[in-house]
Amino acid sequence: MAKKRKRKKVKKNFKRFTTFILAIVFAIGVLTVLKYYIAYNEDLKPISDKKDYYNISDFGFIRLKSQTDYNKNGTDDYTDMLNGEKQYAKWNPKYVSKYYAGGYPEVEKEGICADLIWYAFKTAGYSLKDMISQDIDNTYKKGTYGIEIRDSNIDFRRVGNMDLFFQRYAKSLETDMYSIGNFMPGDILVFDDGDHIAMISDKYNERGVPYLIQNRDETQKQKEEDRLEETDMQITSHYRFEYNDKIESLIDQIK
Repeated sequence: MAKKRKRKKVKKNFKRFTTFILAIVFAIGVLTVLKYYIAYNEDLKPISDKKDYYNISDFGFIRLKSQTDYNKNGTDDYTDMLNGEKQYAKWNPKYVSKYYAGGYPEVEKEGICADLIWYAFKTAGYSLKDMISQDIDNTYKKGTYGIEIRDSNIDFRRVGNMDLFFQRYAKSLETDMYSIGNFMPGDILVFDDGDHIAMISDKYNERGVPYLIQNRDETQKQKEEDRLEETDMQITSHYRFEYNDKIESLIDQIK
């Protein structure tokens, strides 16, 4: 009898322990769901105290990292590109639009909006100049880019060509600036069907709208700005570059 009572007691205690564990797991699940409900609700403030600016984690999201480290420096592609953006913003080059022999301006001193893009890619180990030039060569007879006379020193710095290249080789994403969590550092935005191009910073305002890093015009005082809600331009394309088989094939063709 004593053994039977002992077995019943052990079984009863085990049920209590199991119920307790399940209750904890359930509570954690509820809290997680509530946290993400709040994060996805655009009408509510971010999950943090008032700051000068916010990070994507303040809204309950994790900053996306690339699965590729193309230049094998121990840092993923998206972080490399973000570092390139930040360096560009730190230099704060003047807005100067002109042709350069060899294609590249002295990027830390002057350039246009497109120069930020190729520099960020260069920081991750990619030559956007070579990739765009190769794709133009491959499609020239088809008239894909609408170029009559090719010039590799300027083709890669034309926003329209960049837009088409990313349309062909990058991932296209939604353009609603208030879609919190869909705009990640390193993403590329094209405005007014190729009039301007910029990149997403790792800073966000209190509504979850990302800061831009851009070289927009001669009046700009700094390159990293909370300006997306103020611009008169419309976001017409939103891209995220992902290394894939198409990119690998294109790079293999570059002489």
